[in-house]
Amino acid sequence: MNERYLPQPDKQLELWGGLECTVNRVSDNYFSQMERNGHADRADDIHRFASLGIRAIRYPILWERTAPDGIEQADWSWPDERLSALRQAGITPIAGLVHHGSGPRHTSLIDPEFAPQLAEFAGAVAQRYPWLEYYTPVNEPLTTARFSGLYGVWYPHGRDEKTFIRALVNQCRGVVLSMRAIRKINPHARLVQTDDLGKTYGTPEMSGLANFYNERRWLSWDLLCGKVGPEHALWDYLVGTGIDPAEFLWFRDNPCPPDIIGINYYITSERWLDHRAENYPPQYIGQYAGHAFADIETARALATPTPGIGPLLQEAWDRYRLPLAVTEAHLDATREDQMRWLLEIWEAAREAQANDVDIRAVTVWALLGSYDWNCLVTECKGYYEPGPFDVRSPLPRPTAVAGMMRALASGQPLLHPVLTGHGWWRRPGRFLCPPVATHSVLASISADGHSMVDSMVSPILITGATGTLGRAFARICDQRNLVYRLVDRREMDIADPESVAQAIARYRPWAIVNACGYVRVDDAETDAERCFRENTQGPAVLAAACARHDIHLLSFSSDLVFDGRQQSPYVETDPVAPINVYGRSKADAELRMLDTHSRSLVVRTSAFFGPWDKHNFLEHVLNNLERGMPCAAASDITVSPTFVPDLVHACLDLLIDGETGIWHLTNGNPVTWSGLALQAAELAGADASRLEPCPGDRLGYVAARPAYSALNSGRGTLLPALDDALQRYLLMRKEEAAKEQLTRKTGTARSQA
Repeated sequence: MNERYLPQPDKQLELWGGLECTVNRVSDNYFSQMERNGHADRADDIHRFASLGIRAIRYPILWERTAPDGIEQADWSWPDERLSALRQAGITPIAGLVHHGSGPRHTSLIDPEFAPQLAEFAGAVAQRYPWLEYYTPVNEPLTTARFSGLYGVWYPHGRDEKTFIRALVNQCRGVVLSMRAIRKINPHARLVQTDDLGKTYGTPEMSGLANFYNERRWLSWDLLCGKVGPEHALWDYLVGTGIDPAEFLWFRDNPCPPDIIGINYYITSERWLDHRAENYPPQYIGQYAGHAFADIETARALATPTPGIGPLLQEAWDRYRLPLAVTEAHLDATREDQMRWLLEIWEAAREAQANDVDIRAVTVWALLGSYDWNCLVTECKGYYEPGPFDVRSPLPRPTAVAGMMRALASGQPLLHPVLTGHGWWRRPGRFLCPPVATHSVLASISADGHSMVDSMVSPILITGATGTLGRAFARICDQRNLVYRLVDRREMDIADPESVAQAIARYRPWAIVNACGYVRVDDAETDAERCFRENTQGPAVLAAACARHDIHLLSFSSDLVFDGRQQSPYVETDPVAPINVYGRSKADAELRMLDTHSRSLVVRTSAFFGPWDKHNFLEHVLNNLERGMPCAAASDITVSPTFVPDLVHACLDLLIDGETGIWHLTNGNPVTWSGLALQAAELAGADASRLEPCPGDRLGYVAARPAYSALNSGRGTLLPALDDALQRYLLMRKEEAAKEQLTRKTGTARSQA
C-alpha cells in the first residue's frame, strides 16, 4: 500500500460527524431534513454514529422544532432522549440551534427580535443541559444570509444588499447574545462558529468583484471577532446599505470570538468569474452592476485545478490565529469520489497541522445523507445523496464511507483500491466550458489526470467484452476513474477453472463483475446444455476462484427465477420457482454462488433499456414508431424495467460498499411491455398509433414467461423511478444519435477529401 494512505501518528486529528438537519423556510413551507432522513423518529441512529469512531457530533437542538410556540411551550422530550444517548455513547455534542433556518413562524432573519429571542432559547437550552460545552447557535450565518437576503431562495426571500447584511448582522448578533446567555449558566461553554469558506478567482476584468467576494467571505467571523470598523476593507460597502454604523460597531464593543472556527468546504466553494459570458452554460450567467458575467465552480472551468482546502486553512489561521476545524466535508458524487474527497480534506488538514496550524478535527457531514440540495432544498423532488449511511434501506445501511471513517478514527491504513484514483474535480472530463488556462500553478497533477499509481492498483475485472452490460460497466468505470480490465471469452472463459485461474493471476483483481452469460431465453429451451454452462457453471467456477483469493464477486440474475403467480412485486426473500430453462439456470447459479463464496453479490434485474444498446426493447419500439412501422408488445406480461446506466452505477456503489447476498435493482414501477412502450413513446413525442398491444402468446415466444415478474427490494430502493429514468434515457438517446450523425459526416468528409 502506498505510504500516502497511512495515517501519521505524530499529531492527533480528531474525526467528528455531522447530521444534515436543515429546517429552511420557503414562503410558508418548512423543509426539514431530519423528517426526510428519518432521524427524527429513529433513536437507535446514535449507536450507528458511535460505531464510526467519531469523537464529537454536530447535533441539532433546533429552535424551530423544540420551541416553535415559545419557551413556555417547548417540548424537550426529543433532545432529552438523544443527548442522553450521545453522552452514554461517549460522543461530545456540538449543539446547533439554528441550521439554515429563520426561526419559528413569528420571526425571521430580518426581525429586530430575532437575536434576543434566539438568545432566550439558547439560555433555556443551557439551563436544561448545563453540561453541554460546545455550541453553534447559528450555522453558516453568511451563507444563510446570502440565500435568504440576497438570492431570494429562502425566507424572507430578499434580493438586495440591505436585506442580506441585515440578515447577517441579526444572525451574528444572535450568536453573541446566545453565547452570553449560555455562559451565564456554563462559563466554560465554547463557540464553534461555522461558515462556508471558499475563494474566488477571475479574469483581470473581474478582479474588482473577485476581490470583493474574497473580502466578504470573512464577514461573519470578522464581526464576531470585533474586526469591523472604519478601517475594514468593506466598511463603505456595509454602511452604504443604509444600516446604522453603530450596529456594526456594536460587535467591536461586544466581541465573541469563536473558540473554534468551523470551516465548511464544498466543491462549489471556490468560484471562477469570467466576463466572457458567451463561453459558459446559461445557468452560470449572472449580473452585477449591469454587467453579465459567468460565475462557475473552478473545478468546472479551470484547466489547472486549485489546490483545494489546504491554502484556505492556512489563510484562516493567518487571519485569526484561532483553532480551526473542518466542520463539513461532504460531496454529492459516486461512492469512490465521496471517499476521495474525504481523503483529500483529511490529508490537507494533516498537512496544515504539520505547518503548525492549530486544526483540531475533520467532520464528515451528512452521516445520513441529504435530500434535494441540488435545488437548494426549495422543493421535495426526492433527490438523495447518501452519506456514511444510506437511508434508502429499511434501516440505514453503512456504505464504504463508514468503513473509511472507522479506519481514520482508529489510525488504520486505508486499503480500499478505489482511493488511488483522482476525484472528478481533478480529471479531464470535468469541464462545462472551454477550459481556462491560468498562469499560476494551482495544483500538482499528472498530465493525463490519472493517478500516478494506477498501474499498480488492483482492477475490477469485467467479463462480457462484447455484451451490452460488460461494455456499459467499462464505459461507466471510465467515467468514474475506476481501474478495470474488460475481458472476452478468449481471455477468460468463466466456465473453465484453469482459464479463470490464469486471468486472476494475470490481473490480480480486487473484484470481478460477471457481465456475460447466455441471454437468449427462447433458444435456451433447445440449447439447455450451453445455457447452463454459461449461466450456472461459469458463475460457480468464478465463485470458487474468488473464494480462494478473497475477491469480491458480482454476478447477475433475473426476474425469470419467479413463476409469476404472485400479483405484487417480488422481493429478495420470496422463494424462486422458475418456469423455463433460462430461469432455472439463473436460480441454480444463485444457489451455487452464495453457497460457495460469502463475498458474492447477486443482482436480480429485468427488462433492460439504455442509450448504448441498439437491440433492447425500447430501441426497437421507438425506431419502428419513428419510421411509421407497426410494433407489437405484450399487454399481459408485467415487468419492472431497468435503465442500464442507473443499474451499473448502483452495482458499482454496492461493490465498493462490500455488499453481498441477493439484491433486486430495477427502476421500480411495475408495467406491462405495451405500457412501457406507450409511456416511452409519449415522452419521446412519437406517434403511438401503430403500437399494437396484444397477448404474449401471440408474439411467438417458445419459452414460458411469468405473467407477473416485477421486482421490488426489501433491502433498499437505490434506483430512481421509471419516469425519471425514461426522460434521461430519451435525452441520452438523442445525444448518442447526434454523435453518430457527426461521426458519419466526419467520415464522409474525410472520404471525399
